[in-house]
Amino acid sequence: MSNQPTLERRTKPVSTALYRHPRGRLASLLTLPMAWLLGVYILSLVLLLMTAFWTTDPFTSRVKPGFTLENFEQLVTVPAYLSTALRTLGIALAVTAICAAVSIPLAVFMAKIAGPRLRAALAVLVTLPLWAGYLVKIIAMRLVWTDEGFFNWALSPFGITGPGFGTLTVILTLVYLWFPYMAIPVYAAVSQIPTNLFDASSDLGASGARTIRTIVAPLLLPALIAGSVFTFSLSLGDYIAAMYVGGSTQMIGSIIAQNINLNPPLAAAFSFVPIVLVIIYLSAVRRTGALNNL
Repeated sequence: MSNQPTLERRTKPVSTALYRHPRGRLASLLTLPMAWLLGVYILSLVLLLMTAFWTTDPFTSRVKPGFTLENFEQLVTVPAYLSTALRTLGIALAVTAICAAVSIPLAVFMAKIAGPRLRAALAVLVTLPLWAGYLVKIIAMRLVWTDEGFFNWALSPFGITGPGFGTLTVILTLVYLWFPYMAIPVYAAVSQIPTNLFDASSDLGASGARTIRTIVAPLLLPALIAGSVFTFSLSLGDYIAAMYVGGSTQMIGSIIAQNINLNPPLAAAFSFVPIVLVIIYLSAVRRTGALNNL
């Protein structure tokens, strides 16, 4: 008990000083996160942009500081690089569209129709991919889609064979990986929709599909936008899926990984492609006004 007054005397001046100096309180709160944001994140992007303008000596493979637009010109003039960028954009958009199309009816069923036990079971199944490591999930999908895998084994009696390793398999794998990031916010948004809206739509003669299209989907736009930011950006930056289940399919990340040691300036220039695409995507969805409601 005798030490308590001493402890109070030691701590009181600090709290008093912070109370009397609002800027000191603000600085104590923001110093660490701003140091991380500016000193690590922003600085690394600046260095990445600087490297994109440098060159690589073709004889020694050493990076030479300088200024050239040749690396960015190759992204447009080399057909393989341009087609890879467009292919990656198409894959990201397809993954986002599939996740949205599946998550809306699933969320409506879980939130408004399914019983408590079934809802809990579906929630476990939806979030199950988040429980395992990334490479574990990739290998699991490879075992599913290989020629001797589960898909061909299960459907071979019906004369159905899988698509094999290619772009379609990459899309399906990425949907499996990132679907929880779309399904969880959509389910949370559906849970907040009053049930009487569904009853009123049914009383007016609307079918279930029309109710989802005309009533549920507009109300879910902010949640869909939030989920699409994750599915779109994560798909743009992925390349491990293309490596293991894509066959000859290459994505932006594949080009970056191949050149990160051989030609770092070209890899740095290519790294800005997904960054620019995400900025364009965010600017497009911002015009819808959905981000204001997040």
